[in-house]
Amino acid sequence: MLEFQYDLPINLVFGRGKSDTIGKIATEFGKRVLIVTGGSSTKRSGLLAKTVSQLVENGVSFVIYDRVTPNPVTTTVYEGAEIAAAEKCDAVIALGGGSSLDAGKAIAFQAMNGGDISDYIFGRKFSGKALPILAVPTTCGTGSEGNGFAVITNPDTLDKKSLRCKAIVPVCSIIDPLLMTTMPKSTLAAVGFDALCHNIDAYISSISQPLTEIQALEGVRLAAGSLRKVYADPADLDSWDRLCLASTLGGMVINTAGVTALHEMEHPVSGLKDIVHGIGLAALAPAVYEESIGGLPEKFSILSQILGGKDENDFVPAVRKLLDELHLTATLGEQGIKASDVDWLAENCLKVSAPSIANHPVIFGLEDIKRIYLKAL
Repeated sequence: MLEFQYDLPINLVFGRGKSDTIGKIATEFGKRVLIVTGGSSTKRSGLLAKTVSQLVENGVSFVIYDRVTPNPVTTTVYEGAEIAAAEKCDAVIALGGGSSLDAGKAIAFQAMNGGDISDYIFGRKFSGKALPILAVPTTCGTGSEGNGFAVITNPDTLDKKSLRCKAIVPVCSIIDPLLMTTMPKSTLAAVGFDALCHNIDAYISSISQPLTEIQALEGVRLAAGSLRKVYADPADLDSWDRLCLASTLGGMVINTAGVTALHEMEHPVSGLKDIVHGIGLAALAPAVYEESIGGLPEKFSILSQILGGKDENDFVPAVRKLLDELHLTATLGEQGIKASDVDWLAENCLKVSAPSIANHPVIFGLEDIKRIYLKAL
């Protein structure tokens, strides 16, 4: 008997040049907005100035919060939320990569709720309130524009975990592939691999369902084909379109099917060492997947064929080949992780992410997780 529930109301405005509509769309959400972004990339690319110009043209006032860093932290969320409240902002416009989008979503939530955001992240408290969010991604990896997740690190505990709430699903996400083309190749490789892994995670998750499987498989196909092409030829705009769609699909499917061991084992790594998330995934993926194939060989066979292999036995070699092509081969040791860190990483993984670990095709215990971390050193 087939039963499932699927609930993801999301308004996607997708296409080249659609960032020209930011100002007009913003008028639907109020008269004053908080722009949340990082300190440099949207300034260098001109997107921040373009957004400001459009807001002025459409009669929307604004205040800029540009202190978001990679792997955003709770203190950033509190600071941005205080500004949003003090400036009486009606909405948040999040501009930038996944960090800016996640921070913007968390700020929109915190501005309406206050208190310790960790209470909501860990499910001790619940709220369905947040300021409206307009998301404009400039990287094609996290898929944050397509879900109700905001991954935040607590700098005191180093816990890296997502706030999950329907209220932070953006009321509108503008996905303009032309905004992605200024990424350095190293950034493209890392975020593109993240997009691929989101779709893989959702496909192999034990809480996957028919709609997420359909979307996730298409996301894998789109990412696997387009990432190689864009990396080789950044002028290939059709492939940029496909990679951006793969990223958004990845964000959408994990909203319902969740992530599994790969992502949840990476989060303690970047929480501890503040490394690039996609590089952490690349360092862990072969080791995690080697110990996962037997739990779901049929699905890994399908994934392997999409990546260029013949069956499930070729899946890890196919992943390694892709990482080689993207110059993304990495180890945890190269990212500053030591054998002495492994106990904390494994314990934090289960402390923060036990439900997602339980969704993996092979359920890893504490000693399994330690062994995989050591293998990835």
